[in-house]
Amino acid sequence: MTFDSHKIAFLFPGQGSQRMGMGRDLAEAYPAARQTFEEADALLGFPLSRLMWDGPEAELNDTANTQPALYVHSLAALRVLRSLRPDLRPMCLAGHSLGQFSALTAAGALPFEAGLRLVRLRGELMRRAGKAAPGSMAAVLGLDVSVLDSICAQASAAGEVVQVANDNCPGQAVLSGARAAVERAAGLAKEAGARRVIPLAVSVAAHSPLMAGIQQEFALAVSETSFTMPAVPVVCNVTARPLQSVEEMRANLVAQLTSRVRWRESVAWMGAQGIAVFFEIGCGTVLGGLTGRILPQAETRPLGVPSDFAALS
Repeated sequence: MTFDSHKIAFLFPGQGSQRMGMGRDLAEAYPAARQTFEEADALLGFPLSRLMWDGPEAELNDTANTQPALYVHSLAALRVLRSLRPDLRPMCLAGHSLGQFSALTAAGALPFEAGLRLVRLRGELMRRAGKAAPGSMAAVLGLDVSVLDSICAQASAAGEVVQVANDNCPGQAVLSGARAAVERAAGLAKEAGARRVIPLAVSVAAHSPLMAGIQQEFALAVSETSFTMPAVPVVCNVTARPLQSVEEMRANLVAQLTSRVRWRESVAWMGAQGIAVFFEIGCGTVLGGLTGRILPQAETRPLGVPSDFAALS
């Protein structure tokens, strides 16, 4: 199978794509993947791979573990891809929320070890923020983001803010914020004709003002981390455009904690550049599904398990 390298993008999944057993078959099939998991276990000082493969599931779903698990799986899959098909060179890269760290590492902007430590810290800080200021999130299907922005403004009150956290694809968004405000917004969304409103089983109100309390500490860690300009453009969640400098890279990773994930706009921008094939590198097929709804003519392919890589041979 051949692809036009000028029309390829690599996508990296974020939280919600994890599953028990993730990466085990990849490690069993490919030395490059096995070595990546072993390296991560050594760097973290505990067997993350065993948690990913054997559970317990509740611990894998703890955001402090989920974030490094997804990061490591994505980079393991990327290393397998590079060993098998070094000719597949993307025009740009993007990651959904946590996946942006994977994209930066894949682009050569963030060393693997430094990225792993950052995503572990990010998860720990977000868990702490969720305990200090519990919030909630809800997926809304069937309403435009402009309508949801208006609903969030109406539902928010002093000390109780809700906002659109993820603009995922046409007709699919996620709200995040104070529990009472999210509940009010959910009711208003139903009145406005939402097809479904689905409360998410989380206490961490990601990409909302409830994460502001951890930004300073995370900003310090980001400032102490070495970054370089990516070898391939990385489309940023906060702006839906490629990052232009190391300073912008640092600022956006910090801003991302409280800012909207502009995934619909990011994929639309990539499509406007002529990208027609999207490889989802890591766990699951969530981003492929979203991308297909944003760009119906695009080809999407997962690369996370051995059978995915066999199809490329």
